Amino acid sequence: MDNGVTIRVLAGADLDATAAVHQAAFVRQQCSKEWLHCNFNAFPRSQLFVAENVKNEITGYILWCQKAGFRSEVVLELEQLAVHPAHQGQGIGTRLILESLPLVQRQLQSRGATVKHIMVTTRADNAAQRLYRKTLNAEVEATVCNLYSADEVVMISRNIAL
Repeated sequence: MDNGVTIRVLAGADLDATAAVHQAAFVRQQCSKEWLHCNFNAFPRSQLFVAENVKNEITGYILWCQKAGFRSEVVLELEQLAVHPAHQGQGIGTRLILESLPLVQRQLQSRGATVKHIMVTTRADNAAQRLYRKTLNAEVEATVCNLYSADEVVMISRNIAL
């Protein structure tokens, strides 16, 4: 269900609104705009996409990053996914993953590369693990104790066929 939400590439003009989503979703983190701005400037290594509703409000975003250099078989990290708390539970996170991933793949194909694996790290107690299993077939492969604010799990979706 689209709920009037459009998934599109983040534009520079979206940075303030996207930073507000970051701040609301990751309350322990600081310097939201600076974080997003440096990732925005790291294209094509980093690719950002936003969810925008019919009121032209940014309700969520996703950040994909290529790992370990530009390779022909890319290990792609879902670095960050956030949906503003006021808009959670509406399928926006699922849509951000499913609709942005083919756009990332298209950009990779333009240089002859493909996605080999997708990696996601998240708190061990984060319910979003279900989302990553459902949308990416990612499975927990490792737990890193007390990495940020708690234990983190590393989830991998292997041998992606897009």
